[in-house]
Amino acid sequence: MRIIGGEARGRPIRLPGGCRIRPTADRVKKSLFDILHPVTGKSFLDLFAGSGNVGLEALSRGVHFAVFVERDVRLVEVIRKSLAQIGFGERAEVIAADAGRGLGHLVQRGTRFDILFADPPYDEGLARKTLQWLGKGDVLTENGIVVLQHSVREKLEGSQAQALVIADQRRYGDTMLSFLIRGQISNLSPKHEKIKQRKGS
Repeated sequence: MRIIGGEARGRPIRLPGGCRIRPTADRVKKSLFDILHPVTGKSFLDLFAGSGNVGLEALSRGVHFAVFVERDVRLVEVIRKSLAQIGFGERAEVIAADAGRGLGHLVQRGTRFDILFADPPYDEGLARKTLQWLGKGDVLTENGIVVLQHSVREKLEGSQAQALVIADQRRYGDTMLSFLIRGQISNLSPKHEKIKQRKGS
């Protein structure tokens, strides 16, 4: 596993021995950042961070600040070591908590993100649960985007509480990336227009 783009391209991302996680594949990660491009200067939340694979990629590609939320203490230490070794420590924060509590903490302190990426374990109902948690408090900036990575077997609906609608979905084998934004698709801002145009491509 490695960083595939940006200033830290080629740097390895390590895992603790015996740790079983499902990291985001390189082709999915590449597609994600091609769609979100540019991310320079934006804030990024990596929820269910695991090894920190996606958040580290975001930092490498120019995100100015990233927060990682992960409950496994072994993975929390791995993320912190990776940030220090690559030199991203001053541009990041790692929260050792499950996703729900981590979001609650961020809501309480009023932290907002331009991009929220969540990659919960597949087929456990956590993709929908994440949308429910988002409905309890706002962690998005005005033009913020939520990206959920989930199994193609999990069907999503937008979050009525936060007026989130699915603007785009991309399938990669068993994996789906769902992009959610505020409001109606017809009211997309110019910043989100390219997601609408790329739908189905």
